[in-house]
Amino acid sequence: MRVMRPIYLDHNATTPVLPEVVEAVRRAEAEAFGNPSSAHAAGRKARQALEDARERVAARLGAYADEVTFTSGATEANNLAILGATASLAVASDLEHPCVIEPLRRREARGVPLVYWPVDRRGVVRPEPLPGPALVCLTLANHETGALQPVRQVAASLPPGSHLHCDAAQAVGKVAVHFHELGAHTLTASAHKFGGPRGIGVLLTRRGTRLEPILFGGPQQKGLRPGTEPVPLAVGLAVALEQALDNLADNRAKLQALRGRLWERLRQHAAPVSLNGPAVGADDVVPTTLNVSFPGCRADLLLVALDLVGVHCSTGSACASGSVQPSPVLRAMGVPESDRRSALRFSFSPRVRPEELDEAADRIATVVRRMRGHESF
Repeated sequence: MRVMRPIYLDHNATTPVLPEVVEAVRRAEAEAFGNPSSAHAAGRKARQALEDARERVAARLGAYADEVTFTSGATEANNLAILGATASLAVASDLEHPCVIEPLRRREARGVPLVYWPVDRRGVVRPEPLPGPALVCLTLANHETGALQPVRQVAASLPPGSHLHCDAAQAVGKVAVHFHELGAHTLTASAHKFGGPRGIGVLLTRRGTRLEPILFGGPQQKGLRPGTEPVPLAVGLAVALEQALDNLADNRAKLQALRGRLWERLRQHAAPVSLNGPAVGADDVVPTTLNVSFPGCRADLLLVALDLVGVHCSTGSACASGSVQPSPVLRAMGVPESDRRSALRFSFSPRVRPEELDEAADRIATVVRRMRGHESF
């Protein structure tokens, strides 16, 4: 049996770590190994590396250094932003990632009403007027379709006293993100979504915004996120962010070409197929993501069959991969049930080669035809 070379098309779940990041983390592990809270020379050196990383991240995301809190990832950062905010009303949509929806539901169970805004067919939220101040959660780029959301417009329209939280995990490193210009009060990102190490994320908190900690035990990071800071991982995050943003325009062009290339090849060789989310070539989408339905196929079975031929993709959010239910994002968009149950998400990075994508499309088409009964396994 011929073993097929794996083709990784699940970069929204996690991206391979960049070689420059691996080296930066290794060097920091060797040279900045001290506890950054220690007063001796080794601790001071670690503190210097940590604060340098904080300043570099702030500069690239349009924030002040004292607005940057390092976390273990976007899940922790989203929980801290949502559970630590003060609000008597919460607002979101079914477009949000599970690590946003679940803490909101926890607040709802404690008596804070949760209102859901509707979503259009393209996967973009339709904001509605609010009766007063609220905690509003709005992702910047959707994790399943890549659709960009109107964060800046929503920020400008909220009643005074509101708190706008933005989960930007699928946007940072892929599109330009300027925290202050967006108008959000809090914003989260995760390094492993843009070539950085796993286990490190960031929460940006606008000056003057009050959050209550959800962890306790030390004064680190102004007491908002206690615990010894992971200096090498913070350095790795800063390097990965700089690498991504230094090549942002070129990377976006490559990604747009990859997204269009895969879609056209699937249309030609795996029809009927349908696109879920913004059109190919649209400006209001992060072009790392292509969500496609294959009518006549079950997504869970298709996912397994593709894995057997070396194509790695997903049925949606990695954090919800244990669920057998169709995507709530696609349901909110009004995607028909048959299409929801046959939808797969393919996601890329600029390091995916066009010829890899062509080979993946050919393997996908072959598996789809077999599953539909046009060919035998």
